[in-house]
Amino acid sequence: MEKAYRKEDFDKLMAKVVKVDHRMKDYFEDAGYEKWSRVHSIINRGRMMTSNIIECINGYLVDARKLSIIDFLEEARLLFGSWNYKNREIATYIKDTLGRRIEEILIVNASKSSKMKIFINFPKNMFHVVPSYEYIFTVHEAGRRYIVCLERKTCTCGRFQHDEIPCTHAIAVLKHENVTNLHPYCSDYYKPYALEKMYEVAMVPMPDKEDWNIPDYVLDEIVWPPRYRRLFGRPRKRRKKNADEKITVNNNSSGQCAQEGHNRRTCTFFQKEN
Repeated sequence: MEKAYRKEDFDKLMAKVVKVDHRMKDYFEDAGYEKWSRVHSIINRGRMMTSNIIECINGYLVDARKLSIIDFLEEARLLFGSWNYKNREIATYIKDTLGRRIEEILIVNASKSSKMKIFINFPKNMFHVVPSYEYIFTVHEAGRRYIVCLERKTCTCGRFQHDEIPCTHAIAVLKHENVTNLHPYCSDYYKPYALEKMYEVAMVPMPDKEDWNIPDYVLDEIVWPPRYRRLFGRPRKRRKKNADEKITVNNNSSGQCAQEGHNRRTCTFFQKEN
């Protein structure tokens, strides 16, 4: 439901959830669909929906958690400052029109759209593009009909306007119009100058503690630590991985028989000659 591009697909998935437990629908409604659902969001949050950057920051600040709050914030500021400088330097070197990940998405969508052909008397099981206006087209795929508007950069499948990248139906239409450059139909946020603009704000260093000018009302303020109940066991430092994350296990394999679970020295597949 979170990744659904159309409200019809969202409603179908919600109906399945209701069959399992009707209370979940009330819980999701109270939380607000616009906060976690792509199709209900009031703004376009982009294609990527991930918390990897937060996990990366937590991994770097594991040792800094043992420090006081002021020293911890200073470590975080130094980390963000170095990252900001490094990423801005990398962004200035990028000359490609789009990022590597976006180019890969375009290649995948283009390969899928290559199956779509233009027919006038077409069979029902074929892909075809039918122009309706100079910028409005109908794309038939597997018995379904999708409407693509190149002027508004929309498609009824929902991917064109949500991802702001030409979907397979839009690319099929662009091929029909003999358009080879797909970059103008991608969002400006995927282009190098937007990446460089992201890191244009400088991280100003903090002066030494002896040079701080602290008001008296701040010094007189007494801040007590929050109430904290320590849990049993050793505190966890590594994050809990989701169930859908792939866990790779490296198993030893023999160089003679290529079977896992042993090596060449302990291999018994080939009998040793006396």
